[in-house]
Amino acid sequence: MTSKIRTRIAPSPTGFLHLGTARTALYSWAYARHHGGEFVLRIEDTDVARSTQDSVDQILQSMHWLGLDYDEGPVYQMQRLERYQAVIEQMLAAGSAYRCYTTPAELDALREQQKARGEKTGYDGRWRPEPGKTLPPVPEGVQPVIRFKNPRDGEVRWDDLVKGEIVIANKEFDDLIIQRADGVPTYNFAVVVDDWDMAITHVFRGDEHINNTPWQINIYQALGAPLPLFGHLPVILGDDGLKLSKRRGAVAVSNYEDGGYLPEAMLNYLARLGWSHGDDELFSREQLVSWFDGSHLNKSPAQWDAAKLTWVNAHYMKQADDARLAGLVAAQLARRGQAASAERLAPMCALFKDRCATTLELADWLAMYFAPVAPSAEDVAQHVTDAVKPALAALAARLQTCEWDKAAINQAIKDTIGEHTLKMPQLAIPVRVLVCGRAQTPSVDAVLSLFAREEVVARLATA
Repeated sequence: MTSKIRTRIAPSPTGFLHLGTARTALYSWAYARHHGGEFVLRIEDTDVARSTQDSVDQILQSMHWLGLDYDEGPVYQMQRLERYQAVIEQMLAAGSAYRCYTTPAELDALREQQKARGEKTGYDGRWRPEPGKTLPPVPEGVQPVIRFKNPRDGEVRWDDLVKGEIVIANKEFDDLIIQRADGVPTYNFAVVVDDWDMAITHVFRGDEHINNTPWQINIYQALGAPLPLFGHLPVILGDDGLKLSKRRGAVAVSNYEDGGYLPEAMLNYLARLGWSHGDDELFSREQLVSWFDGSHLNKSPAQWDAAKLTWVNAHYMKQADDARLAGLVAAQLARRGQAASAERLAPMCALFKDRCATTLELADWLAMYFAPVAPSAEDVAQHVTDAVKPALAALAARLQTCEWDKAAINQAIKDTIGEHTLKMPQLAIPVRVLVCGRAQTPSVDAVLSLFAREEVVARLATA
């Protein structure tokens, strides 16, 4: 085995990049980066009927958004069919694989018979060559599949990087189809050839693959290929205690990008979703790489906690550069048909980001600067009373002539309060309702200073 550590992520382009796959990609990437190794992206597109270019594009975009840069790839399996076929021929010649002419209908009938007898269902080896065994005559017009001649005795044993030692008897497994009748390889075969050819040393993946691992280890051994080390990560559970599913909840990485989360927050949260470094909850990408040596991976399922992710994101929102946030908010507003320059948005982001958990929330706040507001009837009735309307008119008059900055606006408000013998909330809250469409905002003078003067005066005139 090569001395250089090489890891990979190999998503199937039959949909978006799932949160579970993203976490596996993160661990594989961080492990390679920690050890000065290499990280490979492979697209496992042998499911021709379900694979799409849109899915490929979304996977690549999500990887880019998360900042999971790869040293090789993307490598596409469907571009490697000649290599798979060459290995198939090698295995047929060596006797570790054989042609099977059992039809799908015959396999269905076999399973029904096994069920009726109360037996475990599986292929019965009818086309498996054995010394002294006479095989059935080759049927006409049937294109064979290729099966791996899995050992029938003994056991498969490996020291899992997450689970510890795992032992499974070979008798639990039948002879796996490694090439379909159409010549396309199956997952368990292609993944072995790929990882062998790409010199992958460490394979992190979900623990739903544990039962595939004995087949794969046996194929490695049949090929005389070096074994990688395997680490099977527990599933991520949703709020309902069930495995995260495409059918329930937002499980696509792209959903969180669109929802206003920052990639550094998602990376931080995903890393802690099955791994720990002491009690550290918040850490940088550089710290993750420094700490992630493959230890301290949890053996138990992780619980997705949307509130925790939002808390983490709020932390990174407060730290984020205002110009960067402005660009993200501009994109959010553009999707609503509201044009806003990042230059104008930057000071607004500085003022409002501390009270927002996502850039989507920030866009909700800042939309008032670029579109008319509609305060609730309740707020208007409660705060914009006949008693305060003269003061609102007086303030509007002062705002028409004062300097347009926070200090001058503050002085205009104080002068109006003094003239009408009001307290600050008695004037500030009605101003917020009319200008901002809500009763609570940051400091009213700072908020107003970011509006165009004409817009503030016009909105106050609606009292």
